[in-house]
Amino acid sequence: MDINKELYTEALKYIPGGVNSPVRSFQGVGGTPVFFKSGAGSHLFAEDDTEYIDYCQSWGALLFGHAYSPVVKAVKKAVEKGTSFGAATRNEVDLARMIVEAVPSVEQVRLTCSGTEAVMSAVRLARAYTGKNTIIKFAGSYHGHCDYMLVQAGSGAMTLGIPDCPGVPESFTQHTVIVPYNDADALNAAAEAYSGDLAAIILEPVAANCGVIVPDTSFLSAARTCADTHDALLIFDEVITGFRLAYGGAQEYFGVMPDLTCMGKIIGGGLPVGAFGGKEDIMSMIAPAGPVYQAGTLSGNPVAVSAGLAVLRCIQDTNPYTALAEKTALLRTAIQDAAWEYGIPIVVNSIASLFTLFFTDEPVERFCPDTMQNTLLFSRFFHTMLEEGIYLPPSGFEAQFVSMAHTDYDIERTVQAVKSAFSSLHGTAA
Repeated sequence: MDINKELYTEALKYIPGGVNSPVRSFQGVGGTPVFFKSGAGSHLFAEDDTEYIDYCQSWGALLFGHAYSPVVKAVKKAVEKGTSFGAATRNEVDLARMIVEAVPSVEQVRLTCSGTEAVMSAVRLARAYTGKNTIIKFAGSYHGHCDYMLVQAGSGAMTLGIPDCPGVPESFTQHTVIVPYNDADALNAAAEAYSGDLAAIILEPVAANCGVIVPDTSFLSAARTCADTHDALLIFDEVITGFRLAYGGAQEYFGVMPDLTCMGKIIGGGLPVGAFGGKEDIMSMIAPAGPVYQAGTLSGNPVAVSAGLAVLRCIQDTNPYTALAEKTALLRTAIQDAAWEYGIPIVVNSIASLFTLFFTDEPVERFCPDTMQNTLLFSRFFHTMLEEGIYLPPSGFEAQFVSMAHTDYDIERTVQAVKSAFSSLHGTAA
C-alpha cells in the first residue's frame, strides 16, 4: 500500500478525520494527504522520500524556511535548559521588548500559545475596555476557532463547507455582526445600526484566510475612522501579516494604526505562539494589573520564545522584505504569463510575500465563495503541481507563502510545473 494511504488509514482510527487541523485532510482538493517527515529550507520531504518545494511554509510561520539554522540552534539551547517553567523568564521580556519596538501601535504585549487565544483575549479586553458587546467582523475572515468568530469564517471552515459551526449556541454569536470586506459603506451602516453597543471592529488588514484579498486604498483608514466615530476599538488580526509585510506588520506597511493587534506564526519561528498588544492604558486592564483575566500554563514558553527571538533578530540583521517581495513578484508575473499563454482564466492576488491563485476571470476584491474560485480547476491544478514536486496549501481558499529560503531555481522549477499544470488544464477551463 502507498505509505500515505497506509498512514492516513491508521490515523483515521485514532484521530478524528485523520488530521489535527481540518484543511490538512485534503478534503478541499480530494485524494490522500501527504505525510511529511522533515523539512529543509524551501523543501519538504515526505514519508515516501518524495521531495517538494513548499509554498505552505507552515501556513506562513516560516519566513526563513524549514529548519533554519539560527532557530534550530536557539531551540536546542533552550531545550537543554528546560522545556517549561510556568514562571517568568528573561527571554520573554526580551521578546516582548522586540515586539513593542517593532509594531508601531503596541506599547505592551501579552504572550499566548496561539493566534486563537490572542483573538479571544483581545476581544474580551475590547469589551471590558469599552463596556460594550458587539463585534464587527468581515465575511470570509478567520480569527481562530473561538465560538463567536466561527460565523462566515474562512480558512478550513470554508474549505469544508461549514459556514457556521455546529455546537455554537446562537447566544454566543448574537453579538457578532458580519459585513463584506473592502466595503466601507456596509461597515459604516452596520456600525451606525449597533452604535450604542459597538465594542470593536476586528479585521485582517490583508484578508488571507479566504485567499489573499488586498484592501482598497482607503478601506483600512475608513475602518479606523469608523471605530473612532463610534467609540469602539479597532483590532488588527496580524497573525499572518505581522512581521511578514514589514517588520512592523501591515500597520507599518499601510500606515494605519489599530488599538489592539493580534499576532502569531512568525513570532514563534514555527513553534506554538500567539500575542496581543496595544496601548498601555488598554493593556493595563489585563490581569494582574487589571480585572480582565487571561492566563496560560505554556504562555511565554521558553522554547517558543527562544525561537521567536532568533527569527526577529535575523529579520533585523537581514531586512528581507525587499528580496521577499521581488521573489514573489517574479513568481506572480510568470504565473500570469503562463495562464495567458495557455488560456487559463486566473487572477493572482499578491502582496509582499504572500499570494493566491484564483481560477476566475473576475477581480477578487471581496469574499464571494461561489465565484472567486473554481474549486474543480484548483483541485486539478493542485494535484498536477503535487506530481511535479510542488506543495501548495491544499485548498483554493488559502494563501501561498514565499520564504527567504526559496531560490531562483525553486522559482524556475515552480514556473515549469505551473506551465505543465496549465497545459493539462488547457481546453477544459471554462
